[in-house]
Amino acid sequence: MLTIEMDNFDLGQICRSGQCFRMEQTGENSYRVIAGDKYLELTQEKGIVNFFCPEEDFISFWIRYFDLDCDYQQYIERINPRDRYLTEAVKLGNGIRILQQDLWEMIITFLISQQNNITRIKRCIENISREFGEKKISSNGIEYYAFPTPQSLSQAGEEQLKACNLGYRAKYVLDTARKTASGEISLNEIRDMKYKDARRELLNLYGVGEKVADCICLFGLHQLDAFPIDTHIRQALDAHYKRGFPNRRYKGCRGIIQQYIFYYELIKTNY
Repeated sequence: MLTIEMDNFDLGQICRSGQCFRMEQTGENSYRVIAGDKYLELTQEKGIVNFFCPEEDFISFWIRYFDLDCDYQQYIERINPRDRYLTEAVKLGNGIRILQQDLWEMIITFLISQQNNITRIKRCIENISREFGEKKISSNGIEYYAFPTPQSLSQAGEEQLKACNLGYRAKYVLDTARKTASGEISLNEIRDMKYKDARRELLNLYGVGEKVADCICLFGLHQLDAFPIDTHIRQALDAHYKRGFPNRRYKGCRGIIQQYIFYYELIKTNY
């Protein structure tokens, strides 16, 4: 176990923020995460966070995954104090971090997310991981399934994917998996692209629209200027920024601001 003290870090907020679908709350203050082929259990009491994993995994993987080296107070301090709406949003969600997740996993995750709710998305991802991912055992003896590789998913049939509750999204996932496995789509090339170029390239993928492309850029490439706009965000912008959102003020961290808004709207709607 490794223990750290963190400001602006809240596992509950991160878990509910809609950016990660293999993270779940297991107790009042406990959580577990599966990312790629990694498994982690965590607990949090106020600012004290316990990571139950080998130190090597914490250093080589989880520090980057949770963006622990970044001081999010710098972004919070950029918020216009006269902006009452955004000030309230940050008060509610100031423990959110933009997770640095795997590009391939995010492409498939957000293809599945279209016209879907969080519960179903989680179930779909668990289904394809159990069906096509490698079975693993964590350092503390827990059985879990790694996220399936492009090669594994490329060998699936469309009906097999539909049986995993993907519905019409199965054809999007299968097309992307086959093209990635064959090398027609290069994940490494996309990783090296700047935001606008990566977004343009992602829009060429079958089934990827503007919102999904921006989600992949933000959560799979950590391009913090990406600003996904879904129904919640559009309604918030229309209601509170009739003259337009102040993009220039938040250049370089628009995606973080988007998450504060998204979380605020999500919590207000569902709780």
